Amino acid sequence: MRLLGATSTTDHLAAGRDALARGAWEQARAAYDAALARDASAAAWEGRSWAAWWLDDVPACLDARERAYRLYRAGHDRRGAARMALWLGDDHLEFRGESAVANGWFGRAARLLEGLDASPEHGWLHVFRAHLALGANDLREAKRLGGLGREVGARLGDVDLEMFALATEGLALVNEGAVEDGMRRLDEAAAAALGGEFEHLVPAGWTCCYLLYACENVRDYDRAAQWCRKVDEFSARMRIRFVNGTCRSHYAVVLSWHGDDAAAERELLRALDDLTATRPFWRSEAIVRLAEVRRRQGRLAEAQELFEQVPRHSLAQLGLAELALDRGEAAAARDRLERVLREVPAANATKRAAPVELMARALAALGDTDAATALLGELDTIAATVATLPVRAGARFATGVIAAARGDRDDACRCLEDAAELFAAGGGLFEEARARAALARVRGARGAPLTPRQLEVLRLVADGLGDRAIAERLCLSEHTVHRHLQNAFARLGCRSRAAAVASAGRLGLL
Repeated sequence: MRLLGATSTTDHLAAGRDALARGAWEQARAAYDAALARDASAAAWEGRSWAAWWLDDVPACLDARERAYRLYRAGHDRRGAARMALWLGDDHLEFRGESAVANGWFGRAARLLEGLDASPEHGWLHVFRAHLALGANDLREAKRLGGLGREVGARLGDVDLEMFALATEGLALVNEGAVEDGMRRLDEAAAAALGGEFEHLVPAGWTCCYLLYACENVRDYDRAAQWCRKVDEFSARMRIRFVNGTCRSHYAVVLSWHGDDAAAERELLRALDDLTATRPFWRSEAIVRLAEVRRRQGRLAEAQELFEQVPRHSLAQLGLAELALDRGEAAAARDRLERVLREVPAANATKRAAPVELMARALAALGDTDAATALLGELDTIAATVATLPVRAGARFATGVIAAARGDRDDACRCLEDAAELFAAGGGLFEEARARAALARVRGARGAPLTPRQLEVLRLVADGLGDRAIAERLCLSEHTVHRHLQNAFARLGCRSRAAAVASAGRLGLL
């Protein structure tokens, strides 16, 4: 008989599960520690592993998972052991990038599940293997495995499994160019995750990360911004840090696109600290995006240094190619992009959009307009398939650059005007300014992105003058000087005086 006021192991386990569901990670750890003090069971170690996972205590997480695995095996609980094997595989992939170790644990889980009735563990095995297929650009296999996982989840009434598998299918579809179908699945899965339907927060977070990653791939920044607001609301409501550094890196791209480089930089620096401490294998996701912010700010040397820290990352390759074009080194850009395009299969339409666009521009800069024009067919097909404003604008921009290189001034002007308007409609201030600068060069009017007065003010900023000194020099009020600067910032897609001067200089306006 239990003494009055005493708490059983079952009570501690229930308290731990409740704390995990509320995002109270320290309380969860304390509850599971109390359970382990009474009975070092597999269930207690499993719960303890999740508390450690959320607290970013990787050694404690792995240790607890392995203890739970051994205890489940000792108790002949094959499903429990398989479940721990699956999460151990994912942990080694997530925290350390050890795909071989992950495959080993996934293989162990598969063998343990052989001959057992269908269970959520069968579905999660499909999903984890689909994640590996996505990383290998095997989109057909990722879709197949995601579909199998979804079917298991639906049959068993496991919403977490069903919806995350649906998100996996959605990301595979988006990557191969079936954007509308893929986004529909991702939107549904995210709605379920943020609507409180998931039993566990981990797959809910991953679902949102998949959605943001897909939005970044197709440059659907409006959709991403809407969901980012929902993620922030959910995090505030739950009083938890819901997304990890990788997700924050995707969010920063949205901020940068809309011209808020200062906020993007803050997110990326936070993400970099987070990933360096807990998921060092993934810190490159923050580094490459911080480098791109630096490039857009005109801090080219800093951008190159950051890109070169992670040279194997696909976005670093693209960023270095863009840097080469910024510096007028078109041959270097072409050579780098040739390697990138060899590694991205034609089936992965969304990942080919940016390198194909850059390659077309590099070839045009080299005067090889025939080769550049040959790429426009693929680029136009991708733009029509993906259909987001930024991708369509990028295709029109490349077409205009090629027309200008051919000497077809009228066609170049039409295409560059279209590009500028599409970029503006999509909120891309930096890209709009770049398109208008190219249009100005074609027309022979050097300062089209900025008015003559804005250029005059910005040149004085470049000389080191403050607002009061500029006002005195130009016989204007400080308020008017400030307004001219803010308008120039908006047209150049910048948030600071230094960034605006650097951007205008790079565009040949000063």
